[in-house]
Amino acid sequence: MAVTQRRGRRIMMTRDELDTFLAEQRVCRVATVGADGRPHVSPLWFGWDGTALWLYSLTRSRRWAHASREPRIAVVVDDGHEYGELRGAELSGEAVAVGEAPRSGAPCPELDTPERLFAAKYFGLDAMPYDGRHAWLRLIPDTIASWDFRKLPGDRPDGGG
Repeated sequence: MAVTQRRGRRIMMTRDELDTFLAEQRVCRVATVGADGRPHVSPLWFGWDGTALWLYSLTRSRRWAHASREPRIAVVVDDGHEYGELRGAELSGEAVAVGEAPRSGAPCPELDTPERLFAAKYFGLDAMPYDGRHAWLRLIPDTIASWDFRKLPGDRPDGGG
């Protein structure tokens, strides 16, 4: 994974900050492109294992159809209300389906960690509650850009600093 960020190096997150941020946040926005070239952005729950972003998507969604046809996607995770507290990350690369689709719980060792993390994060459980409608997309980012405006010194447009 390459962290490529020419501007804003002083506000980019460290690796530890990024890992903590992605583990804590609950919603991302996934950008895909349809066959007609039109973009589509949709919110989704996700898991982060320190290397890959795991997206648990409905298999009968526009997002799944787009990613199956054109796997290059971008994902944004962000947080904050006031200017001086905005932070986030944009991850991009190719989405790869992992495990059966839809997921019914058939053994798939590659999904052991993401399913454990996801079940704990969203359901407070030790194991995934499968519904037969979702499946996994794995994004190992080619690029990551991050920002944390809390690191900005001096005067800010919001009057802080």
